[in-house]
Amino acid sequence: MIFLAYLICGLLLLGIAAVVLKWRLKGETAAASKSSFLNNLTLAHAAAYLVITGLAIIRLPLPVLAFNNYLFMDPLAIYEVLIAEIIFFLAAVYGRGYIKNLLERRVIKVESLELFYGSFNLLMVIMVFTFFSNNLALFWILLELTTILSAVLIVTLSDRANVIAALKYVFIASTAMLFSVIGLILLFATAKQTSGIGTLNWTELMLIANSLPPSLFIFAFVFCFIGFASKSGIVPFHTWLPQAYAKAPSMVSAVFSAVLINGGIYGIIRLYSIAHQNSCWHTITVILIVFGVLSIAVAAFSMLPRTNLKKLIGFSSIEHMGLVLIGVGLGTAVTLFWTLFHILAHSLSKALLFFSAGILKNQYESSYLQDMAAAFKLQPLATWGVIIGALAVVGMPPFPIFFSKLFILVQLGNFSLPVLIVVLVLLLIVAAALAYLLINSLTQPGENTLKPYRIDWTMKLPIQVLFVAIIGITVYLAFGLSGILNTITASLGY
Repeated sequence: MIFLAYLICGLLLLGIAAVVLKWRLKGETAAASKSSFLNNLTLAHAAAYLVITGLAIIRLPLPVLAFNNYLFMDPLAIYEVLIAEIIFFLAAVYGRGYIKNLLERRVIKVESLELFYGSFNLLMVIMVFTFFSNNLALFWILLELTTILSAVLIVTLSDRANVIAALKYVFIASTAMLFSVIGLILLFATAKQTSGIGTLNWTELMLIANSLPPSLFIFAFVFCFIGFASKSGIVPFHTWLPQAYAKAPSMVSAVFSAVLINGGIYGIIRLYSIAHQNSCWHTITVILIVFGVLSIAVAAFSMLPRTNLKKLIGFSSIEHMGLVLIGVGLGTAVTLFWTLFHILAHSLSKALLFFSAGILKNQYESSYLQDMAAAFKLQPLATWGVIIGALAVVGMPPFPIFFSKLFILVQLGNFSLPVLIVVLVLLLIVAAALAYLLINSLTQPGENTLKPYRIDWTMKLPIQVLFVAIIGITVYLAFGLSGILNTITASLGY
């Protein structure tokens, strides 16, 4: 019933939108009225999902299996869904003023609003069910659907560069996801060879994990990894990410960086939890750490010459996914605990950065740092949002990423001291690049002709909420979050 509640809620609100737009907001209706109505519906949708998830946590004994074991709700799935719903809700609040500004500047057409908000709401539904998928084939299908919906959200800004960015994303992600199909076929055959019955369900694969032939499972894992890694911007499947983040509307960029990117990592965590019960986990650990270090290295050196703020934030996401991959690959309960905490902290920090970057882009009609003169004077909240977000993502104390980075790196040192030294140097390059570019750009004196661009309160509120949330989760870690993360770790067999 709980899964039906999610599905009915999403489809019902989309149906209401279609009917009302057809009969009530037809013809001469102002663009602002249409935007406001669609935004209110999106807010209601996100709020309803938060309520349903809250009721599920309170009332249901986890795990829950449904629909012939195709859907599965366990602590990890609920954790990822909650992160997604919070970010979608804040993005919807932000979008009220943001889309209004885009309409005023004619960056988005009135005719595109239905497509934009429809795709945004469908993406929310699909992401929820992606995390609730027990079956790997269903997970693959839903993850591919997010690619299509994400591309639609990018192209709604009616710019040739947006179309190119969307096509690049679809081509790279979908091509890589074809390799995952091979991996799924191999995994199904491996499970059938082991138990006599082929399956792609997480729960059933976990039961036979220690009996799976190690060599076959490694092949299956590698092929699946290619597709899932492309969705999370892992090098060398990352080339779509910076351009897509830069060209998408900022509320969409926040969702990409804080929610969508978690989908691929979620699949890798699930697969690695199976490998962790098998003798092949040492080999897969090496694979994940190699790709993790490579991602951090490419991101670090790509950030040095970067002046586009949104692309800079995009490369930072690649760096963080590399660190997450290392945390998963180390394969200990401690690193998984802090990796899960890192995913939450990263999501909140990146949402803050993209919401703030969206305001600055509206102010200067540019994402390039060299154009953002007198930023503190013209847009103080957004400028502080970028500064605090940057401090948070590089892991400065007392921000939460400091703690997750510290404990992951300590465990990495236990695994390999030379690798730890390399990663530390790369992380210092990332911190130096961010610090130099932001301090050098955002402290430029401005011209007297520049005037502050009026920003709606709905764009400011999510930034203020995220200021509190980023520090708040560190405090909450001592009062309850640690118990949740320990429960997730134990449920995955660590």
